[in-house]
Amino acid sequence: MTIVYPDAYTLNPGDLDWAPLQALGDVVFYNHTPADKLAERINEADAILVNKTRLDRSLLQQLPRLKYIGVTATGYDIIDVAAAREQGIVVTNVKGYSTDSVAQQTFALLLELTNHAGLHNESVHAGEWVKSPDFCYWRTPLVELSGKTLGLVGYGDIGRKVAEIGRAFGMNVLVNRRHPTQASADGVRFVDIETVFSESDVVSLHCPATPETIGLVNYHLMAKMKPTAYLINTSRGSLFNEPEVADALNQGLIAGAGIDVLSVEPPKADNPLLTAKNCLITPHVSWATFEARQRLLARVVQNLQAFLDGSPINVVS
Repeated sequence: MTIVYPDAYTLNPGDLDWAPLQALGDVVFYNHTPADKLAERINEADAILVNKTRLDRSLLQQLPRLKYIGVTATGYDIIDVAAAREQGIVVTNVKGYSTDSVAQQTFALLLELTNHAGLHNESVHAGEWVKSPDFCYWRTPLVELSGKTLGLVGYGDIGRKVAEIGRAFGMNVLVNRRHPTQASADGVRFVDIETVFSESDVVSLHCPATPETIGLVNYHLMAKMKPTAYLINTSRGSLFNEPEVADALNQGLIAGAGIDVLSVEPPKADNPLLTAKNCLITPHVSWATFEARQRLLARVVQNLQAFLDGSPINVVS
């Protein structure tokens, strides 16, 4: 079997072992593949592994040998699944490999907004502590999480993990999800979306991008937030109406935002969030801990092995 991985670098920049995957067939790795080279590189593939490379109907129709696509991520909107199904191509994905890591990044962003460890580290190294007349100082107000309200939009595996961590900090938890219930569970209260935004001190997004959620966070919704509240997005960049979120930040409607995802990645230089006030942005790294990538690779191998054994698992096509 010929297996082609046209965008392998993101999963494994060199710190993981490809051997378990290479044991399943002849694997051709490309760190990156420009769009004009993609058809040529995957033309002879029996199986393709992809992370963010798009495989649309017109491209799939050029690949008569292709029998399997393994998405090395959870989201599979990069694949024309209907076209794959029509051609008898099995498409699989990987769920749950990054739950702990994404939850960790959620609080890394939040703690930077509330405790400003990076800012104070820079201050100390700039010599301000050496020159201080006092034994301590702070350059911005510091905020305690205990007793604050954490609002979650989405309550899948990651949302539940974030709620668990929030409760460990002593936070109250509100949840809005697609399938609402009036009963509280696991120490959380289920509410409508406007209640989440109006009552929370922190709103964190953990839902997929769907027609109902794309552009969900806009100026109107942010105007309902407390001026001391924070907004966190480690989910999907398209959940934001980015110009309107930037306007809200620049006008001080909320205290700040911590973002790991943008609508276009890498972003265009004119993305308004890049210059918005009190806006922390990391380059979509919440999934990318060594441990999460190690789990991801192991499950990619499991998916492909199951397909080869005639009993495919985690099929989304």
